[in-house]
Amino acid sequence: MHNVITVQNLTKRYKGAQKAAVNDISFSVGKGEFFAFLGANGAGKTTTISILTTTLSKTSGEIKIAGFDIEKEAQKVREKIGIIFQQPSLDPQLTAEQNIRFHACLYGMCGYRPSFRLMPAAYRKRVMELAEIVGIQDSLFKPIKKLSGGMQRKLEIIRSLIHTPDVLFLDEPTQGLDAVSRRGLWNYIDETRNRYGTTVFLTTHYIDEAENVDTVCLINNGKIAACCPPEELKRSLLRHELILDADDRTALTNELSALGLPFTLNGHVTVPCNGSAQEIISRLKTKLTLLKTHEPSLEDAYIEFLSKQKGEAA
Repeated sequence: MHNVITVQNLTKRYKGAQKAAVNDISFSVGKGEFFAFLGANGAGKTTTISILTTTLSKTSGEIKIAGFDIEKEAQKVREKIGIIFQQPSLDPQLTAEQNIRFHACLYGMCGYRPSFRLMPAAYRKRVMELAEIVGIQDSLFKPIKKLSGGMQRKLEIIRSLIHTPDVLFLDEPTQGLDAVSRRGLWNYIDETRNRYGTTVFLTTHYIDEAENVDTVCLINNGKIAACCPPEELKRSLLRHELILDADDRTALTNELSALGLPFTLNGHVTVPCNGSAQEIISRLKTKLTLLKTHEPSLEDAYIEFLSKQKGEAA
């Protein structure tokens, strides 16, 4: 896969700091990939994102985005990326379309005209196409202050995509949104990826939003701790479990012990499942009143990762 983001030996040390905020990290993101960059507060995540989006200078290392050096060709890099910041960045004094228009002109997509009607046809077509996809065409010419938080977030996505970027950076994109708005936003982002082949670089505190990414990259204390598909991360940290119970729980636990199967008691009987769940169940003779399987989520794995890191640091 062709890499659209390449980070090699990136280091950032703030003036006067005893240790580097980002310490010699390397990773790459393929074209069209859905990539999640996760880390606790202070881990180096925000610093890395700020450098990648050209809002903060690096101390050392090499970064290329869409083939352009982030330091030597910063303007070219900016033309290839779209950004949705954690904090809203819309001008409340302008209409939704005016916010898009200024952004398009800033990125060199077209020259500025004093009204939407006078803008080039290509721009008008692109705006209306995106507005229809995301569902805000009826609010396109309303002042920002009259739009809901969810509508404003959708507008920020349109604005960030108006120049058809190669990479879309999403920094906590659904923070402050209700569940319905969150789902709608992700449906739109998925459609954008499928339609335009956009690479999505996500940071989020809602770990469930990263469940279906292609790659999850964990940063801790300025170092990359893991970078792999979510399923691989789950397998490395957690196991599938069988959740069992019986009217005669003692008979069940005695049977598990006789079979050499470990278990824990916590309101029910939990059995780690390293192989086939069906094989374990077929060996039990005690009549079961509860039978469930628990597949660890990415959030489970992430919490386990943080717990291990905390334990190692103690």
